[in-house]
Amino acid sequence: MDGVTGCCDAFEESVVFLRYFEDLPDARQIGKVRYPLAEVLLLCLLAVLAGAETFVDIALFGDKKLGLLRRFRPFAEGTPSHDHLGDILATLDAEAFQRCFVAWVASLTGVAAEVIAIDGKTVRRSKGAKAAIHMVSAFAARQRLVLGQVKVAEKANEIVAIPKLLEMLAIEGAIVTIDAMGCQRAIAQKIVDKKADYVLALKGNQGLLREDVEVFAAEQKANKFKDTTISRHETIDGDHGRIETRTTTVIHDVAWLQERHDWPGLKGVVMIESTREIGDKIERETRFYITSLILLANQLGPIIRSHWAVENSLHWVMDMVFRDDECRVRTDHAPANFTTIKHMATNLLRRASSKDSLRARRKVAAWDDDFLASLIAAWPSSPDSPGLHPAQARPAAMEQQPT
Repeated sequence: MDGVTGCCDAFEESVVFLRYFEDLPDARQIGKVRYPLAEVLLLCLLAVLAGAETFVDIALFGDKKLGLLRRFRPFAEGTPSHDHLGDILATLDAEAFQRCFVAWVASLTGVAAEVIAIDGKTVRRSKGAKAAIHMVSAFAARQRLVLGQVKVAEKANEIVAIPKLLEMLAIEGAIVTIDAMGCQRAIAQKIVDKKADYVLALKGNQGLLREDVEVFAAEQKANKFKDTTISRHETIDGDHGRIETRTTTVIHDVAWLQERHDWPGLKGVVMIESTREIGDKIERETRFYITSLILLANQLGPIIRSHWAVENSLHWVMDMVFRDDECRVRTDHAPANFTTIKHMATNLLRRASSKDSLRARRKVAAWDDDFLASLIAAWPSSPDSPGLHPAQARPAAMEQQPT
C-alpha cells in the first residue's frame, strides 16, 4: 500500500496499526487505483467504530466525515461508493488480511494470552447462492480480545479450519480451550507441538474414548474414587432465582487411558457435574474434558468456565452490538473481510478508557470525532496490558498433592 507524505505526516503514529497491513496484496491494476488500500481500510474501520453496519453506511460516513478522514490520510479522490467498497473487499485476499490482523493483535498483546478460547460462528444472512459463511475465532478469555479468525472453507468444517488458525497464532505457554468439534488428535498434537496446553470437551464424536472415560468415572465414583488419584472442587452460584452447584473432579491417573488411546499430551480427565435449581425444577448434567495440564480441580474449573467468554463476550457482542446476523454481505471474500474489520473494531472499543457499554461507545464515536480518533491511536504499553507472558499469568502447577 502507498506510503503517506505531506500534510498527514503528523498523524502517522495515530494510525500505526496500518503498518501491519502494508504488505497486504492489492489485486487491482495499479494504474487504475483511485482509492489506496490504506485509505479504504481506515475508512471502513472508522465507520464501523462509529456504528456503520453496511457498505452503504460506510460510504455515507465517508461523505459526511471527509474532513476527519483527511486528518489521517490525504483521501485526494474522496471516498469510494458503496458498490466500489464492496468490490474492493470482495477481491481482497481474506487469508492474507487475517494474517495481518493476527500480527497487529500480537504486537499489542505480546505473546499469547493465558486462556485462548476457540469457537465458530455462522453469519446467517450471508447465505445467498452459496452457504452462509462460518468463521472460527480465537478469543483471549481474560483480556476479551479477538486474537485471530479464519473462514471455514465450503464443504469443510471446523476440524480443518482450527489447525489453520492455530498455525497463525503465537500460542506458546497458553491454554487453548475448544468445544467437542475440536477434540481431535491432530488438533491436540498441533497445540502440543506449539508448546501450549489444551482443554478439549469430550463428547460423542470421540465415541470409544468418551465411553471409556464415562464408564471409568462412574465406576470410580461409585467406589468413592478409592482406586485412583483425583482432586475435587465445588462451587455454588445463585442469581435471578437460580442456584447452580458445580462439582469439578480431575482424574490424574490416566496412564491406562493413554495406553489404550495414545492421545497426544494427555495428562488428565475432567468431570464436571452441575445441578441447576430453578424453583421446583432441578436439572442435572455431566460433562467430560481431556487436558494436557497437570492442575488441581480448583484451577481447572475456572479455565473451563472461561471458555464461554467466547460466546458471551464475542459471539453475543457481534450479534447484538454489530448486528452480525443481519449482515447481508455475501460476495466472494467480502463477508470474511468485513468480519475481520468488525473484530478490529471490537478490540479497539474494548481498549477505550470508558465505563460505557460497547454499544454506547459506538454512539459516542459517531458523535465525538476526537473520541473516534482516539480509538485508533497507538496503544501505550502498560503493566496492566495483556502482554504478560502466559507462564507468568497462568495457574501454577499442582502445589499440593491430589487426594
